[in-house]
Amino acid sequence: MKLGVLCSGGKDSWFACHLAIQQEEVACLISVRSRNEESYMFHIPNIHLVPLQAEAAGLPLVTVETEGIEEAELDDLSRAIRLAVEEYGIEGVVTGALLSVYQASRVQRICRNLDLWCFNPLWYTDPEVYMGKLISSGFRAIITGVFAAPFSADWLGREIDKEALHDLQQYVRSHRITLTGEGGEYETLVVDAPLFKKKIVIEESEKEYANFRGFFRVRRAVLEAK
Repeated sequence: MKLGVLCSGGKDSWFACHLAIQQEEVACLISVRSRNEESYMFHIPNIHLVPLQAEAAGLPLVTVETEGIEEAELDDLSRAIRLAVEEYGIEGVVTGALLSVYQASRVQRICRNLDLWCFNPLWYTDPEVYMGKLISSGFRAIITGVFAAPFSADWLGREIDKEALHDLQQYVRSHRITLTGEGGEYETLVVDAPLFKKKIVIEESEKEYANFRGFFRVRRAVLEAK
């Protein structure tokens, strides 16, 4: 079965792609670039780097833009999926949804309307198991946005490795965050993965941070041999 992977650039969509490619044919990536940083549906930080990730993975990419207006942005997502059907013949859509019923239900509705299979390989997976596999499988993901206490500016640009995972586990106990960031506490960017033929190297970036909210904005990045 040919699948299109909804790709935000973050760890969940790329790990879902990693799982999907082991079972079916991933024909393309699908990315929606929202102009609204408060989008209900779409990941925002460094979404402009998805084309570089697609190149690193050797996968074609379908991209559309949206104003990010609640519910109306779903029409743009539907348009992106229809383009993937037309251009790459996809028969199903892969998401990195973990817990968000809001997001998962809306993608599922679009897929039903288009007569496509909706595959959510991470749905309600054990957070501890998932995060451990993410690291042990060779994924390198950095934190590009923080949106809750107790995250400090030091987390911006930090790689999710074993030490970072330990700190996140502490925050789960002390501040009741979700370990995976599914509650909106943090966002990520994948700079290397098992399916990448090249790795992403960040050459220029800047941080914005105030009151437990911040962004790690990548201004320039290139691909390098692994």
